[in-house]
Amino acid sequence: MKTDVANSVFRALADPTRRAIFAELSSKGEQTVHALTSFAGVSQPAVSKHLSVMKRAKLVRHRRNGRETHYRAQPDALEPVVQWLRDYGAFWKVRFDRLESLLERMDP
Repeated sequence: MKTDVANSVFRALADPTRRAIFAELSSKGEQTVHALTSFAGVSQPAVSKHLSVMKRAKLVRHRRNGRETHYRAQPDALEPVVQWLRDYGAFWKVRFDRLESLLERMDP
């Protein structure tokens, strides 16, 4: 179900450190856990936990190269959230248009 997918993405991005890591990977491309640890300013185990949450939400992918793990952003995983925002944007546009029409009728 799309709502479940959107919910997992929202949950993953609810944390500011995960949002920062996702933005870093999106703007600078693939990076190692070590590089992400330096960027995030938290411990390597904390970064690994954040990346695990993001992997479950399909926001990042990883590949092993020897002893290092490299991560890259998967921006397409944001599509369920983008669609949710479109749906609610349309919902509120209709409501505001109706309110505007009502107010115009009330003010002769």
